[in-house]
Amino acid sequence: MHGETSEEILMDAEMRMDGAVSSLDHDLAGFRSGRASTGLVDRILVDYYGTPTPISQCATVGTPEANMITIRPWDASTLPKIEKAIRTSDAGLNPSSDGQIVRINVPPLSEERRAELTKLVLRRTEEARVAIRNVRRDAVHALDKLDHISEDTLHDAKDDLQKLTDKHVHTVDQLGERKTTELREV
Repeated sequence: MHGETSEEILMDAEMRMDGAVSSLDHDLAGFRSGRASTGLVDRILVDYYGTPTPISQCATVGTPEANMITIRPWDASTLPKIEKAIRTSDAGLNPSSDGQIVRINVPPLSEERRAELTKLVLRRTEEARVAIRNVRRDAVHALDKLDHISEDTLHDAKDDLQKLTDKHVHTVDQLGERKTTELREV
């Protein structure tokens, strides 16, 4: 950290906060609501020629209807592996295929499952908030160690850091609210 500037510390903090937000966004995309979403199968890995590969990197994934996901493998020989990977995943999905395409009907969620998922969304958003606050704490610590800047510059940098933190926490809250609203829709 020797020779680091307050601008570099703030840029690093923003990058790490962006990472926390995008990680949460990706996590929440995989949460099943009452409607079909390609995010439901994004994290499922298929043995693609000996390499664990996300389904989206070896097939075309779509949602032709509100309650259906279709997966068309680029190589038809991988179809059974894709089907098996979905069936053995923790997504709770039941695929069927016609030899060309895998279809997944997405049944509506039970009230109990909605409540579980809502709690999980709240936990993940809180984890993201904590991650952002940890980035802020680290950045404040790094700023306090700078001995080559004036009190005014330090104060301004801390103000900017707080604005960055507030912006990212607000984005996390919006992502969480959007997902919980989506989970409540029947």
